[in-house]
Amino acid sequence: MSTDLGDDGWPIGVNRIVLDSVDSTNAEAARRANSLQGPAWILARQQTRGRGRRGRPWADPVGNFSASHVMFPPEPLQDVALNSFVVALSLYQTLKVVAPSEGYALKWPNDVLLNGTKIAGILLETSGTQTKVDWLVIGIGVNLCHAPDLADVEPRATPPSSVLAQLGKAPDIEELLDILAITFASDRKLFETAGFDPFRRLWLRHAANLGGTVTARTMKEEITGTFEDLDETGNLILTTPKGPVAITAADVFF
Repeated sequence: MSTDLGDDGWPIGVNRIVLDSVDSTNAEAARRANSLQGPAWILARQQTRGRGRRGRPWADPVGNFSASHVMFPPEPLQDVALNSFVVALSLYQTLKVVAPSEGYALKWPNDVLLNGTKIAGILLETSGTQTKVDWLVIGIGVNLCHAPDLADVEPRATPPSSVLAQLGKAPDIEELLDILAITFASDRKLFETAGFDPFRRLWLRHAANLGGTVTARTMKEEITGTFEDLDETGNLILTTPKGPVAITAADVFF
């Protein structure tokens, strides 16, 4: 689905903020959210205190992509988390354009892989009440030129790498932002009109290890089974000896 663009090729009605350095683009987006007159992308050439899921640090040296999109979603609270899958597909499509490869795949719940290595992560943060979201921030980090040392990664985790290491070259961060902003604006329009189902089906087409063995580590236990599906609420469906299990939130290991 197309989106309306200005003369500069940027989505109409979306702010574009580029910073030389910031502690965290998600934190900056949260600080600015209440004063913005519409959605915005915030890009930092350097992020000094980036963070990933569950408060884990996310290293972002100069040359990597660190950006956050702040928006004011109209959908019900229970559907807001589905934006993680929408933006993951937007990022997947963008990377295929700016750094072409057949090696990209999507790892539940919010990673992008290249040749079996992790090159990108997505983090959603919200503010609001139990029934209404005031704003949503979608943080995106892509290892374009640098990746964490393998020694700093927890055991069994997908090994990190960079686009540069995998493909021999890396795109410019502002070029990546420009195409991602257009792609996500288009995907959001489709999400608002058609719902999650087309994204669910497309996400599964690009899913890493579909049909393979997966271990999901929740806050209480580890569950191992065959990765069979993604349900209509974004849960990971594993087939185990006890039957199908829906995983709502977990760290996933192949």
